[in-house]
Amino acid sequence: MKITEPTEGAPCWVELSTKDPVAAKAFYHELFGWRVEVSPDEKAMGYTMLYVGEAAVAGLAGLMQPDQPTAWTVSFAAADTDACAERIKAAGGRLLVEPMEALDWGRFLIAADPSGAVLSTWQGRSFGGAQLIDEPGSLGWVELATRDTHGAKEFYTRVFGWSVTVGEMYTQWGIAGRDFGGMLDMADQFPPDVPPYWMPYFAVADVDLTAERAALLGATVTLPPTDVPDGPRLSVLRDPQGAVFGIHVAGSGG
Repeated sequence: MKITEPTEGAPCWVELSTKDPVAAKAFYHELFGWRVEVSPDEKAMGYTMLYVGEAAVAGLAGLMQPDQPTAWTVSFAAADTDACAERIKAAGGRLLVEPMEALDWGRFLIAADPSGAVLSTWQGRSFGGAQLIDEPGSLGWVELATRDTHGAKEFYTRVFGWSVTVGEMYTQWGIAGRDFGGMLDMADQFPPDVPPYWMPYFAVADVDLTAERAALLGATVTLPPTDVPDGPRLSVLRDPQGAVFGIHVAGSGG
């Protein structure tokens, strides 16, 4: 994945919604070295930008609803949020948050695909999204885990126009010849009570050292560092508040 500027339909931002923003800021600062910057605008309600150097790589906010889980949300770039909302509904998805403005930064929505996996779209204005991709500490890959791979292919190609490359073990999503994410068939690999979800992978220089450090900081290593056949070395972690994310070797794509 090498997307250096906002590309319609591609992942452009990731945001952590957490029950303990203070603890989450400390954890990710220690893990990835992210610099924390809280928006001074009162209307932003404490929204926090996370940086690698001077490049914004992720956002962080407290929970907005009592039943909202602590989780990472992946946002995909949209040229027209409202038109995207109509395509989502027409393809069988549900809008969880109707199109709305985020200050002068941009316009967004939050939706669930037909299987229930939550995603967001972002129409950038003064803020276009992630300013660093696939470098250590930044977003490197996104993955959908679902029990309905056929339905997912139909939904996402209809909404975003993604290309689909089906391999023996894994399906990859792409735009204009550049793959940026994949799809995992949950099948019998997950307990039946685990809902479908989108998960970000952050690029790191050393998967083993990062996973070890995460564990020392209180995270749970749900998938130990593993070499994927014809893929990167990766690991899956759950932060101390419960948000699941992956790490993989920088520059390796998916």
